[in-house]
Amino acid sequence: MSANKKEKGTPARKADYNFNPKKPDIEINKPSEEQRSLWQRPGPWIIFYLLLLIAAFSLFRMPESGVQEIPYSEFLERLEQNQIQEVLVTEKLITGTLTEVDPTTGMPRRFVTVPLQNDELAQRLKEHGVTYKVRYTEDGLGEFFLYWMLPLLLLFLFWGFMARRMSGAQNFLNIGANKARIHAESGPKVTFDDVAGADEAKEELKEVIEFLKDPARIQRLGGRMPKGVLLMGPPGTGKTLLARAVAGEAGVPFFSISGSEFIELFVGVGAARVRDLFQQARKKAPCIIFIDELDAIGRARGAATPMSGGHDEREQTLNQLLTEMDGFDPSTGVVVMAATNRPEILDKALLRAGRFDRQIVVDKPDLEARVAILKIHTRNMQLADDADLRVVAQRTPGFVGADLANIANEAAIRAVRKNRDKVTMEDFEEAIDRVIAGPEKKNRALTELEKERVAYHESGHTLVAVNMPTAEPVHKVSIIPHGVAALGYTLQLPVQEKFLSTERELKDQIAILLGGRTAEELIYGDVSSGAQNDLERASEIARAMVTQLGMSDKLGPLTYGKRQQLTFLGVESPEERNYSEETAKLIDAEVKGLVMEGLERARRILSEKRQVLEALAAALKKKEVLSGDEVRAIVEQHESGAGKDTVSSPDDKGRG
Repeated sequence: MSANKKEKGTPARKADYNFNPKKPDIEINKPSEEQRSLWQRPGPWIIFYLLLLIAAFSLFRMPESGVQEIPYSEFLERLEQNQIQEVLVTEKLITGTLTEVDPTTGMPRRFVTVPLQNDELAQRLKEHGVTYKVRYTEDGLGEFFLYWMLPLLLLFLFWGFMARRMSGAQNFLNIGANKARIHAESGPKVTFDDVAGADEAKEELKEVIEFLKDPARIQRLGGRMPKGVLLMGPPGTGKTLLARAVAGEAGVPFFSISGSEFIELFVGVGAARVRDLFQQARKKAPCIIFIDELDAIGRARGAATPMSGGHDEREQTLNQLLTEMDGFDPSTGVVVMAATNRPEILDKALLRAGRFDRQIVVDKPDLEARVAILKIHTRNMQLADDADLRVVAQRTPGFVGADLANIANEAAIRAVRKNRDKVTMEDFEEAIDRVIAGPEKKNRALTELEKERVAYHESGHTLVAVNMPTAEPVHKVSIIPHGVAALGYTLQLPVQEKFLSTERELKDQIAILLGGRTAEELIYGDVSSGAQNDLERASEIARAMVTQLGMSDKLGPLTYGKRQQLTFLGVESPEERNYSEETAKLIDAEVKGLVMEGLERARRILSEKRQVLEALAAALKKKEVLSGDEVRAIVEQHESGAGKDTVSSPDDKGRG
């Protein structure tokens, strides 16, 4: 339960656009005829099969090891002396075992002999108690094929099948080939008309398009085409979409690959793929190479810190990329475009002039840009008359293009679920609530006392916000559970986009955040765990005012603690302390003072306007959701009517 919610988004991606509409993306890593290795041609495989067959015949014809060949007369003598254990009689051979043990193996000796025509042999074997078997046909061609040739043939077929499957571009025989996909001007195209909210970035990229269309125009005055363009910005702002729009506008081949696709298990593969990619690109110059998520291979070399890494394969890949972009063999007519949301960790050699000559920041869209983005994502939707995209844009400050696309899609899905013919404003409102606070938890049943406490909590936020001179107007208040832990929320919308916050505005925000906890304490005499997020955010604002913004009279206009801010990720590294223990105590005291000041301001407002607080809580408990107009109507009605008299709460409701 908090006064404001922090929005997050995920990047939106367009589908790949094909070089040939009838086929998927053309894989440029398929080796040509002269690049095929020896084992990818049919001739050597035939020779290999023949050699294996010859070896199999040789093994088949080899005599069985450990078998002694004896004359038939000796066989008869041993039979008379009871030295035969068992025999196998065929038309041409007699094989068997003797009672004599081989001293080397410890097993009975085996023998083989050629029999003579003797009809009394079976009778004599019986008389001497010899186990025998009679086979009147020798192993023929059918048995040879069944027991020897068929298994070998199946083995060879399986071997050949696997070898040919592995002979493609992505096997260990050709693992150095790059995995980029090529797109060109035929088929569906993305143009700058499909991109909204990045006007400055589009202006920068239009010059790149002119260079690609007419390189001689700039060379006439001694200039050169830029080597690289780096698109930087938070996730979901449309960096990849801009790169595709450049390819669509320029009408040149467009090689698309992710940075992680260069890295493999084997050392040296990434560098080989970079070489192969630029070799393919030079043949199709002028063209564009687009590397998405450049930070996967472009992290700073050197110390193996958590943010820089020290992987040899990645560093070799980066070194090869640096060489290809500005080495002894310049890539004329090849423009490298890359996108990243982590420019802080990129290697400095990658960012210098001559490699990525242009670095374009694709930032979060402002109000007008959000309206334009929503128009693009809703141009195929049937919108109702009450659907106001400007109001939707006002409700989504800080949202990126991917978030707005998600909201438009969620609104359309909800309209279909409600069996509507058009998407209404109610659908957009619910879609925004779903993205900000999560889906409604209709199965999360609150007790009457919990529901009442949540109503007073959110009414406290609302009433303090209404009475703060610098606060943003209240747009909506809800006590419907959303997401994992949000039991309610109070939503404020800015009148206009702001990029700076004054000391007074920050103090007012702290008071608004503490309004919910103060209302619970005022009505019930104690507090609940529902104010956890409010306390965290109020403490963060107060500490930032003291240690980073210089808004403390006792500490002065100084910053305390070094912190590496990852701008686009919103993530901070652990603070490096650069102040004494006495200063730390003073910082804690100043932070606590700011929070307590906000708490006292919220307590004073709610105590003086307790009747309005009661009215807001009652209306909120009854309707569960109040709009900004309804909130203002309740406040004006009770302030003009009953005045500022406080209303005590009945004891039978369990209040303190």
